[in-house]
Amino acid sequence: MKEGPDISHLAALIGDPARANMLTALMSGQALTARELAMEAGITPQTASSHLKKLQEGRLIALRQQGRHRYFALAGPEVSAVLESLMGLAGGMGQRRSRVGPKDASLRHARVCYNHLAGQRGVQMYDSLLRQDMLVLTPNGITVSPAGEAFVSALGVDLAGLRTARPLCRDCLDWSERRSHLGGALGRALLAQMEAKGWARRSKDSRAIVFTSEGKRQFDRAFPPQGLT
Repeated sequence: MKEGPDISHLAALIGDPARANMLTALMSGQALTARELAMEAGITPQTASSHLKKLQEGRLIALRQQGRHRYFALAGPEVSAVLESLMGLAGGMGQRRSRVGPKDASLRHARVCYNHLAGQRGVQMYDSLLRQDMLVLTPNGITVSPAGEAFVSALGVDLAGLRTARPLCRDCLDWSERRSHLGGALGRALLAQMEAKGWARRSKDSRAIVFTSEGKRQFDRAFPPQGLT
């Protein structure tokens, strides 16, 4: 028997179409009920219960109880990172869902990836922070420079309060852009600030992030695209 981690079990869990749909739905970062996940997967609640049990046993999702209500969420950012990478790989190979339309364009523009900003806007923000040396790539990961500390603090992010979070910063492969966007505690905090400032809001019907006209202007001012810095 070969030594080392066994990826076949996890691959089989994720590879089932119904379970893959459930996991994708949980990429919004929201906790969903079994009934809601059954609807996302296009299966009966009874079948969904069997799939959810397998995902729990595989430690891909976690149960969250609120009073009498039971919700399911991804087990952590490591799971979302794997799913996002798989979505990028599938997209690059032409393996796309048959459902297309305006929602797909909005998801490519800006969406939530577990708890941080993804899509074209997410990549723009990450690239801008790197170009302006606010984020620095090192052999040990991503660090925030002194200029970056001052910048995110000016945006209202309590960077000192995030220092205990792990990871503070990480790059996350964007499935639609197939480039990196910013994850980790700082990525989550920056998206939260955009929502608090009224720049953007989460769509009720999808993972899309909808920016207001003023929010787009403020975003481009804070994170100018290449050529405008």
